[in-house]
Amino acid sequence: MNDQNDIEKPTTVDLAAAFEESGVRDILQELDETMIGLAPVKQRIRETAALLLVDRARQQMGLSSETPTLHMSFTGNPGTGKTTVALKMADLLHRLGYVRKGHLVTVTRDDLVGQYIGHTAPKTKEVLKKAMGGVLFIDEAYYLYRPENERDYGQEAIEILLQVMENNRDDLVVIMAGYADRMDRFFNANPGFRSRMAHHIEFPDYTDAELDQIAAVMLNGLGYRFDQGGEKAMAEYIRLRRAQPHFANARSVRNALDRARLRQANRLFNEAKGPLDARALSTISEPDIRMSRVFQGGLDVDRKPVAGAA
Repeated sequence: MNDQNDIEKPTTVDLAAAFEESGVRDILQELDETMIGLAPVKQRIRETAALLLVDRARQQMGLSSETPTLHMSFTGNPGTGKTTVALKMADLLHRLGYVRKGHLVTVTRDDLVGQYIGHTAPKTKEVLKKAMGGVLFIDEAYYLYRPENERDYGQEAIEILLQVMENNRDDLVVIMAGYADRMDRFFNANPGFRSRMAHHIEFPDYTDAELDQIAAVMLNGLGYRFDQGGEKAMAEYIRLRRAQPHFANARSVRNALDRARLRQANRLFNEAKGPLDARALSTISEPDIRMSRVFQGGLDVDRKPVAGAA
């Protein structure tokens, strides 16, 4: 007599229908529509989604299957969208049933490593508890490992993370992010992490044209617009700023726009001779950009990166 479970298992699967019903199409479409550039990253996300859809179909048909390792490494310079893609990945994994909640917990070394004996384990375990059922995103993960400091407690956090990544991989996905060269050194020093990372995704820098487009989209989202001179000056600013130290892609563009809005407000206060209409209050002009020190060969110092701004 055949087992009842075997009788009820489907003999065929419609992957196209599963793609639609799971909501994965919506996530990938939103990724394409809201994130400029990043073609190789988007392709890797699509490939990962296809892998998981096939894996789920195999489970439904009773074929040999085990929970895939989904821990990931995102490498690239700051401001290339790593945190945003991690949010999309958490949603995708949730819709496909690989994590229970689909939330993203973003942390840095300071959230995991204590400053005295007995402090690190409780901190790390509390973060892991919050992240269970979702995705833990560790920004600048290489700072966990500081071999030059014999009294550093990062190694304790590393050991706890490695254990949980192995034993709870059906309830937690860990994404580690940072500069490519530093992440490579980190993995070489801690091979346990490399062996647990199934997906390594490289985030390229944005091109000048993509940053021009990002600037316009960001400004529009703030309820502002460039006039023709402002748009041309911003494009020139981006090319000059890219050649300076500590350039952080979209993050540097966002910071530059914040400063441009400050200059615009001051210009309006100083120059306005009467009532201003909405257009004047919402337009960033050439002087608002060209007052930047970048045009005099100086350095625009970006704000210190905040957690989740990768």
